[in-house]
Amino acid sequence: MKVGIPKEMKNNENRVGMTPAGVAEMRLHGHEVFVQRAAGEGSGFSDEEYVKAGACILPTIEAVYEVADMIVKVKEPIESEYKLIRKGQILFTYFHFASEKELTEAMLKSGAVCLAYETVQLPNGSLPLLQPMSEVAGCMAVLNGAYYLQKTKGGKGKLISGVPGVSPANVLVLGGGIVGEAAAMMAAGLGANVTITDISLPRLRQLDIETPANVHTLYSSSHNIRQQLPTVDIVIGSVLVPGDKTPHLITKDMLSLMEPGTVMVDVAIDQGGCFETSRPTTHSEPVYTVDGIVHYCVANIPGAISNTSTLALTNATLRYAVALADKGWQQACKDDSALAKGLNIVEGKVVFKAIADVFGLPYEPLALA
Repeated sequence: MKVGIPKEMKNNENRVGMTPAGVAEMRLHGHEVFVQRAAGEGSGFSDEEYVKAGACILPTIEAVYEVADMIVKVKEPIESEYKLIRKGQILFTYFHFASEKELTEAMLKSGAVCLAYETVQLPNGSLPLLQPMSEVAGCMAVLNGAYYLQKTKGGKGKLISGVPGVSPANVLVLGGGIVGEAAAMMAAGLGANVTITDISLPRLRQLDIETPANVHTLYSSSHNIRQQLPTVDIVIGSVLVPGDKTPHLITKDMLSLMEPGTVMVDVAIDQGGCFETSRPTTHSEPVYTVDGIVHYCVANIPGAISNTSTLALTNATLRYAVALADKGWQQACKDDSALAKGLNIVEGKVVFKAIADVFGLPYEPLALA
């Protein structure tokens, strides 16, 4: 199969869909790999490294899309890429369709086979291709929250760790999944007073056992969240409903419960955000203020630490990408139920129910022959 690795087009997205090591593995399986010139530079991988691994370097993104049977990316295609995608072409990347109707409609029109990293799901319910970036995003959410807590950045002027004789910051983490746990552990490691919420009592029990003494668990309800807000300094929104739009756990009226300069970091912004006042931002303009509350809603947080993120992502995605190239998407998905759950849109049909429900589109379950 001919595999294409284009340069990412999203604002300040420095990650790349595959490392040179991933290219070498693809070549071992007999596949051709075409990498756009300078695609890996933002992650610290030169064209020379890709060539040594067996890739062919192409000068433009148009050339990559034209030759490739399968495109392996990091983020969803942006508008300028829509016209490059053709019927039957496999796109393997993060899509987050439920938060982008225009993208959904464009992919339906293209006739492509869209496999979303974020909905590949193992029988135990875990999301293996979301996990590494969730871990990165959780850690970075705390670091960014602490940065914008500075008075000069619009925050309260508090140091997240405190100092001897001065209390540390209070951090509220909404959602006890991979992102939430990583955020809680990072905040706790910095010395903050951390509260993490979830609706699953078994998960809260697990977190209670595994996290340090300065992490406290709390059942997630509107009442409990409201009670926390008057004293909180940083809120990390890390709620995920796989493939579906995220519910709003903090509504606009709840902002008045917080002190001015409180920082809210919405890691769930890819799926629509879990704060009602959230809107996607970029690394170039990461924050805005609503009613005195600082909002950080960058939709590709891991893109800022692209070397670590790209290595971690390729470690997770490569085995699935190789399977798709070796067998074709139909056989690969038939052989692997986890990968089959990554199918979101196939040749003009929505085959993932949550996306159909969000936009009121026809849902056509896919029967893999």
